[in-house]
Amino acid sequence: MTKAREMLELADARMAAAGCEESREDALALIGGVLDMTPEAVSQDGDTQVPDEKRQRIEELIARRENREPLAYVLGWAPFRGLRIGVDERVLWPRPETELLVEASLEHLPEGARVHEVGTGSGAIALALLSERPDLRLTASDLSPEAAEVARDNAERLGIELEVIVATGLPDSLAGVDLVIANLPYVADSKMDDRSPEIKREPRIAVTGTCGEDGLGVIRGLIEETPSGWKLAMEHDTYHGPAMREMLRDAVTLRDYEGGERVTVGLAP
Repeated sequence: MTKAREMLELADARMAAAGCEESREDALALIGGVLDMTPEAVSQDGDTQVPDEKRQRIEELIARRENREPLAYVLGWAPFRGLRIGVDERVLWPRPETELLVEASLEHLPEGARVHEVGTGSGAIALALLSERPDLRLTASDLSPEAAEVARDNAERLGIELEVIVATGLPDSLAGVDLVIANLPYVADSKMDDRSPEIKREPRIAVTGTCGEDGLGVIRGLIEETPSGWKLAMEHDTYHGPAMREMLRDAVTLRDYEGGERVTVGLAP
């Protein structure tokens, strides 16, 4: 049998050659997932024996990552605010910077607040909010039936009650909410080549949608259809801060862990 140390070196080398920036961390995650070990344990206990059937499985996962499939898709899940969110090619995988949207929303939600998330995707944001604030009355929607199915599956697996409907923009039945939250498409088509190859493996409708050249088409559409005075918390690209503050009243923009303007909270005009 092969040792875990040997599999780690093989995986690291192959993924580094493919251009994966965090090849060793990716290798530890893949091997740990198959061996049911933490990445730290894989790193520290390199003499662990890898049975042939698990070695074959690890090599299959390495090949997928070499092809620049997002690590979260290869693993089948992504961490988000302490939750394990199931993801696949039907939805975006939740990024660490999106946790700022959860934090920003929590700051503006009184006890028992009514909240709706537009474009829920995997349900990560809504489920994180409900896991931390079960008092919230929170619903979610997505224009993609496939994405809505992923969100419902995650809610069921996590044991969190979340109503997810299929709708474009704000659902017609929505009324009287304290906060609308959204992480909508904001990458302009012309900027796709500036991004990592992994993003091209994610659903295009969730990455660029109908963003237009400035990347704000979908966001602008939601703001325009939101009733005047309703509060919104929205994620956007780091160069969108000034435009977001112009589109919303009494707007405040928060910076992510890398210092970029990432989330704006304000009132619909």
